[in-house]
Amino acid sequence: MNQTDLVIRGRRVVLPGEVVPASVHIRDGHIAKVAAFDEIPTDCEKVEAGNAFVMPGLVDTHVHVNEPGRTEWEGFATATRAAAAGGVTTIVDMPLNSIPATTSAENLKAKLAATHDKLHVDVGFWGGVVPGNTDEFSKLWHAGVVGFKCFLIHSGVDEFPNVNESHLREAMPELARLGATLIVHAELPGPIENTGCSPSETDADSSSRAYQTFLNSRPREAENQAVSLMIRLSRETGCSIHIVHHSSADALGILREAKAAGAKLTVETCPHYLHFAAEDIPDGATEFKCCPPIRERENREQLWQALGDGTIDMVVSDHSPCPPAMKMREQGDFMKAWGGISSLQLRLPIMWTEARARGFTITQLADWLCKAPARQAGLAQKKGSISAGGDADIVIWNPDREFQVFPELIHHRHKLTPYAGEVLRGVVEKTFLRGQMVYDGGEFAEPRGQLLLRKTGG
Repeated sequence: MNQTDLVIRGRRVVLPGEVVPASVHIRDGHIAKVAAFDEIPTDCEKVEAGNAFVMPGLVDTHVHVNEPGRTEWEGFATATRAAAAGGVTTIVDMPLNSIPATTSAENLKAKLAATHDKLHVDVGFWGGVVPGNTDEFSKLWHAGVVGFKCFLIHSGVDEFPNVNESHLREAMPELARLGATLIVHAELPGPIENTGCSPSETDADSSSRAYQTFLNSRPREAENQAVSLMIRLSRETGCSIHIVHHSSADALGILREAKAAGAKLTVETCPHYLHFAAEDIPDGATEFKCCPPIRERENREQLWQALGDGTIDMVVSDHSPCPPAMKMREQGDFMKAWGGISSLQLRLPIMWTEARARGFTITQLADWLCKAPARQAGLAQKKGSISAGGDADIVIWNPDREFQVFPELIHHRHKLTPYAGEVLRGVVEKTFLRGQMVYDGGEFAEPRGQLLLRKTGG
């Protein structure tokens, strides 16, 4: 087919590095060209965006879907609906908390089978690094995972044990040989154990209800030491590393120095670290619990500075859901509640609300939410920017409309969220996946998502 199938036209089209009036010409699911605003064929479907932003579909490389095995926590159908409603057209699924974990090629097959007819957006997959599975890396890599994840501390589920330095010295040379990135939950157990805070040592009626108790139990030093360890091992082994959900401002200097010295290193943070502040979290409000924890206001502002200067490369959700009972909201026990925040659907308005208030631009936002995550997962040729040849993944959203977060607006399986009642700016109007509308003002199309399996040798 030679003619254009669809044109999306707007006064504010977010292209790499600029916002311009333009018409985006789409053919066979791809962007054929980005043309002048008035360059419109007569024989195609047209979507007029007016003054709404026309932006690349968001890419979220840190999502725990949990299917199969813990689909009651979250499944592919609900997670990808929430993604589409949030303007997210690509997610990359974490190798836990599903059963089985994605730590072998055989287990990946179970994961892929679970997606059938459920995907509203495109989905890629991380493999897992656990003690003793180095022989599986090559099989997983050639089966199509985009990279590998490890924990340096207990992951929260027994099917995905953490690794130590000895395990890493075995795993990282093999990952370097494959050309695969290792993404790391960077907290070391030592500094946490040294705090003397553990679920068994707190009184559920008093101190464990205090957010400060939980914050003290996950000190910045646990992250700082883990980041230093990973930078050192990356230099020694040649393995590229990515620090997930970074929260400690104290480690930003180490990260800056490593990047300046040419380290094979990227860093992400998450909306909750950039929106909330520890000082504002009420006692017993366990919906705010995540690991690493939401830290103090001054820490938050340093994370924003690091995002602005490029020390932190991207912002992804770390969507980590669980059944509400596991949050133990009635008891308010921070030390025993599940740690994880679900914000897959809300990343765009949270980030726009906060970025706009600090003077950041829409092109910076597109880099953090679209382009950088796509690049990190090896998807930049197809995803993350509005440019000729890429997939026609596009979100149209109103940057000026405000809304209040209510449970009935949320499409995740479970509605408990620390964002309840928050007033955010930026409303997603339409989401397109490869030129097909998958979300339109509250309505969803039939599932059209595809599996994104890395091409062997690519």
